[in-house]
Amino acid sequence: MSADGVAGPVAALRRKLRAIGLLAEDSGATEAERENAAAVKIRLEQRLRETGAPAGDWTDKAFRLGQWAREIRKSTSPAATDGDWTDHARRLGKAVRRGYKKWSE
Repeated sequence: MSADGVAGPVAALRRKLRAIGLLAEDSGATEAERENAAAVKIRLEQRLRETGAPAGDWTDKAFRLGQWAREIRKSTSPAATDGDWTDHARRLGKAVRRGYKKWSE
């Protein structure tokens, strides 16, 4: 598998490596699962070393832009408290509106 300008295979390898690493650290996993995870992790790390660094083309830049946009989207304002009566009133109003629309059609 080569990363000749396509970021998909490299990203897939990184996701697999992360999942395998979590399995290897899982306390509920059996000894055989941990050994298998460690072996797969070594093979995936080798494949990542063989593919090298990202090509630096538009796909890498698009990935970085997506990561940046995800960070921007995260709200910095504190979350509203649960159980606020206005939340319940809004949900009730939306449900009534949907029901009325279905009934009136």
